[in-house]
Amino acid sequence: MSFASFISARITFKSKRTFSKLIVRIAIIGIMLGLGVMILSLAIVKGFKHEIRNKVRGFAGDIRVVKFDLNNSYQSSSFPADKEFVKRALKSPFITHVMPVATKPGIVKANNEIEGVVLKGVDKSYDWGYFKKMMVAGDVISFADSVEAQKEIMISQTTADRLKLKIGDKLLMYFVQEPLRKRQFKIKGIFNIGVEEVDKTFVIGALSLINRLNDWKPDEIGQYELRVSDFEHINDAANALDTVLPVKLKEYTIEEDYPTIFEWLNLLDVNSIVMLVLMVAVAVINMISALLIMILERTAMIGMFKAMGASNWAIRKVFLINATYLIGLGLLLGNLLGIGLGYFQTYTHFFKLDQASYYMTFVPVEFDSVDILLLNIGTLIICLLVLIIPSTLVSRISPVKAIQFK
Repeated sequence: MSFASFISARITFKSKRTFSKLIVRIAIIGIMLGLGVMILSLAIVKGFKHEIRNKVRGFAGDIRVVKFDLNNSYQSSSFPADKEFVKRALKSPFITHVMPVATKPGIVKANNEIEGVVLKGVDKSYDWGYFKKMMVAGDVISFADSVEAQKEIMISQTTADRLKLKIGDKLLMYFVQEPLRKRQFKIKGIFNIGVEEVDKTFVIGALSLINRLNDWKPDEIGQYELRVSDFEHINDAANALDTVLPVKLKEYTIEEDYPTIFEWLNLLDVNSIVMLVLMVAVAVINMISALLIMILERTAMIGMFKAMGASNWAIRKVFLINATYLIGLGLLLGNLLGIGLGYFQTYTHFFKLDQASYYMTFVPVEFDSVDILLLNIGTLIICLLVLIIPSTLVSRISPVKAIQFK
């Protein structure tokens, strides 16, 4: 064991501190709180982004393929279903599902109340995986009987509350066209996506019904919804799709369809960076204060070591290694605090949110082992690099005066 390691171990674990004892504890608590807050901040931001992104993706898909025209309304423009395009699209490693859908605006009337909505029509190939997790009551539409499926509808909890509806109730829906058409539906399921733009706007029905209302040909659809295997590669999927996309079709990513939501999610990254900088600054200031006080408290010891021939760097290493022990203890406690609170929230949903403002009812937490590892290593390195400067105080201490120091 080197001289610096031996002495630093002695003053860390076996010496009886006096004045510096409280300061050292405050420094350790500062690092603990700083790291704990940083871990929780990143986990909460990552959880927010993952949950909200999945809510939007679960309803609208990742990429939307529509007819190449100037129609930006909820009334879908039709085009023939292209099985060859679907086969080519699914050959891409980024794309997992291709689903035909269509949308048509209408007016729902029930219990002397009316509500403007958009009917989203799907067929038996639709991926109900996410929807089943968001069901509040009832079930998704079954296409075992295509005629019966055209009479069933799924509405959001928001629409159900506004129109005072429940599972099994019937409602009328008017479609403004020439001539005016109306259909009676039975409520098969009630869902709650949690995104106001979706819950207030859409109801779910059969694609074949929209096909009949619009007098389309049997094989005509309004658009394709595509799901990608990894959202991080959505742009790669869109680029791959461009190479197989027919000339009369164009594609939009979910980020283009819901720009406000995704811009808000990107702003969360900025908040995370500000939080990380502030917490690291607090930890560094606490450790600088603790190191300076420890050096001043052991002035006589420093003078004795210098008189015995120890170099300034050797003595500085004593205090830097001592600081490493203290930082390590703070990091250990910080990990226990941050990860412990995170898992507590994950399993209990103790901390609640206003869904109207945050799209969910609880604070989501998602840990990433790489983020936690980088936070620990980064905090340790930054603290030690910054502590090199105050440790130069050792070189200013005179052996003669230090030995006389009391």
